[in-house]
Amino acid sequence: MPTVGVKRDLLFKALGKTYTDEEFQKFCFEFGLELDEITTEKQMITKEQGQVEAAKDASEEIIYRIDIPANRYDLLCLEGLVMGLQVFMGKMKFPRFTNVGPVGKGALPQKLIVTKATAQIRPFAVAAVLRDIAFTKDSYDSFIDLQDKLHQNICRKRTLVAIGTHDLDTLQGPFTFDAKPPKDISFVPLNQEKSMTGEELMEFYSTHAQLKTYLPIIRDSPVYPVIYDANGVVLSLPPIINGDHSKITLQTKNVFIECTATDLTKARIVLDTLVCMFSMHCAKKFTVEYCEVVSASGETKQYPDLEFRKETISVAETNAYIGLNESVEQMAYLLNRLLPTKQTAPDTLQIEVPPTRHDILHVCDIYEDVAIGYGYNRIPKTLPAKMHIAKQYPLNKLTEQLREQIAQAGFTEGLTFTLCSRDDIATKMNVQIDQIPAVHIANPKTLEFQVVRTTLIPGLLKTLAANRKMPLPLKLFEVSDVVLADSKSEVGAKNERRVCAINCNKTAGFEVVHGLLDRVMQLLEVPWDKQTGYYLQACDDPAYFPGRCANVLYKGAPIGRIGVLHPTVLQAFELTTPCSVVEFNMEYFV
Repeated sequence: MPTVGVKRDLLFKALGKTYTDEEFQKFCFEFGLELDEITTEKQMITKEQGQVEAAKDASEEIIYRIDIPANRYDLLCLEGLVMGLQVFMGKMKFPRFTNVGPVGKGALPQKLIVTKATAQIRPFAVAAVLRDIAFTKDSYDSFIDLQDKLHQNICRKRTLVAIGTHDLDTLQGPFTFDAKPPKDISFVPLNQEKSMTGEELMEFYSTHAQLKTYLPIIRDSPVYPVIYDANGVVLSLPPIINGDHSKITLQTKNVFIECTATDLTKARIVLDTLVCMFSMHCAKKFTVEYCEVVSASGETKQYPDLEFRKETISVAETNAYIGLNESVEQMAYLLNRLLPTKQTAPDTLQIEVPPTRHDILHVCDIYEDVAIGYGYNRIPKTLPAKMHIAKQYPLNKLTEQLREQIAQAGFTEGLTFTLCSRDDIATKMNVQIDQIPAVHIANPKTLEFQVVRTTLIPGLLKTLAANRKMPLPLKLFEVSDVVLADSKSEVGAKNERRVCAINCNKTAGFEVVHGLLDRVMQLLEVPWDKQTGYYLQACDDPAYFPGRCANVLYKGAPIGRIGVLHPTVLQAFELTTPCSVVEFNMEYFV
């Protein structure tokens, strides 16, 4: 859940009312928000960095940190928060956002042309213009902060959408969105003085505290996305950085906004949110000048569309779902505190979903707004109409029973990380990573968490290595999930619940893990039988000592493996004493 920090005095001034901290906390709750913290800039810096020099000059102005629902992109800035709260209080009607053409006789709309080359890396783009905008220091900071919030939230750290804002008066349309080899791109990045090529820019920002995070998005691509104007002036290199030539300032009057994306729907949401929130600072409030975007296929579309989508709800059904008994007139009043609503039939309300409320996907989202308008604390408490008897998920129930029994057999339970390194499941186990159906993390933070584990053995071996000073024997077990890549699955992977046990002693003690396997099968009432039960069949596995490995078969199908680990595997995990291990899939017995 994202948190928005707003200056208290600025917020109260915009709302036209002053609250105590307790009153505002209650007000936030009524609106469906939570006042998370009351702090100052100085306190935040001190908390994060300690007593440092930066905290000495920091402001002590009171800041409200408010928790915002993750899908309410319209509340991520002061402008959206104030607009929503004022409509909720009845101080203003919901504004009508409209897109308008360019001002002036014969004036043509700004045009953004997308080339076919962009299909290789970032195929979509949308654009708009905010005319005659008047920035103050606070509104300018809020404008930049909203872009950062959107980048971290819906834009998924710029992988889906990247926002660029430019001073239109320093540029000449039409604009072109192209993809070129990095050596062919040259411009002065934002707040720099030296011109750089795409390759030099990657090297220059490789150590930058914020921007280095975004470099992997395009670094390995043969072409980089770039936007330039009719004179060849580079506006931006999305999703990394804008050009210095067109940077916006407090004196900027006309802002050109472009969003490049791999997801067109997300780009439209981001553009709608940004222009609607800051159109209130334009000379003609809540108006946005549209731009024409020519796609790679030659199709021309106008953005933003700022559509008010119409939805209808039944008052009787809404009352039934929430547990209310409100009249159609009263429910219309409640909804108008959040969304434009009117009655169209004795039992029907028509709601206009504004372009700022992309979180409303279904009528159930409108029901939620009715509940907010009514007040969650005021909804009558009632007993459920039907009684339901819950029961434990069978696989989890069996897991709990086996954990207890294996512990009673003298084994100590371990709980290891689900993520591990590629070496843990491959190189250290004497196999190649491409031979393993592993699910890989796209952009791992550390070398320790590169893949999702496909076996429980490495985690237990690392636990043994961390406790090798303990007296022998060391007997560990774990009953947990592994994840295997599976093209037939809807999500491309599947979970598999496994039992794994390791015996570490001066001798391998194969009979110890074999005895545990027999005990588990005895508890599961599975006989030693090739047709109806389980049995062992010799096999070769590079992770195990030659001639000391066998498949565990159940009704003729392999479900696991048992054996003595190979010395090179032990050495890779920094162990010097022999280990025997058994691991099998327990889902066959549910």
